[in-house]
Amino acid sequence: MRVGSSPTARTVWKTVKLRTIIVAIMVPVLLALALVVYCNVSIDRYARGRVFDSVDSVPARHSALVLGTSPRGRHGGRNPFFFARIDAAVELFNAGKIERIIVSGDNRHMEYNEPVAMRKALLGRGIPSEVIILDYAGFRTFDSVVRAREVFGQSCFIVVSQKFHNERAVFIAGRKGIDAVGYNARDISFQSGFITYVREWGARCKVYLDLITGQEPHFLGEPVDIG
Repeated sequence: MRVGSSPTARTVWKTVKLRTIIVAIMVPVLLALALVVYCNVSIDRYARGRVFDSVDSVPARHSALVLGTSPRGRHGGRNPFFFARIDAAVELFNAGKIERIIVSGDNRHMEYNEPVAMRKALLGRGIPSEVIILDYAGFRTFDSVVRAREVFGQSCFIVVSQKFHNERAVFIAGRKGIDAVGYNARDISFQSGFITYVREWGARCKVYLDLITGQEPHFLGEPVDIG
């Protein structure tokens, strides 16, 4: 019997082949995991000292940028992320920390309009209508942050969302030369916001891709004077 065709040789060859396949699969997976970890850790580190849980600690700014989400959750119930952000914006205004509130979100069709929903909720909490500015083209966090400066003339503002979201937003702002801090809306339990929290890992990697490729907002348009 030839050595190359012996049971032992075939077993060794199969083992080597299996190990090669495992390495070929594991290397890209490990590199992807390393990228996710790097993006998340670097954004966390940048945001330290730039996001605040206490309204007393937040530096006063002319405006707040409230990042959009739907008032309704995936199954039609109340979206706790939405109402926590409204609460936070109201707290800032009532504390005299801001004079204007930009509500920025998706307006993809008539039945889905985040800025209008946020305006309605703020009016219901006693915020004067002249204080509220609607940004209908905040399709992504990146767009909302950049448009706050390029369209609404705000180079120094408070971002309002949950902590994980604020961290990403102030990181984007910093990389675009914008002086932004975050006021953290009430956190939602991991169980209730599981999908949102998991998506955030990928969203942080997307931030780096946007910055590397020179991504711009979908729409800019003429400047708007918000007073």
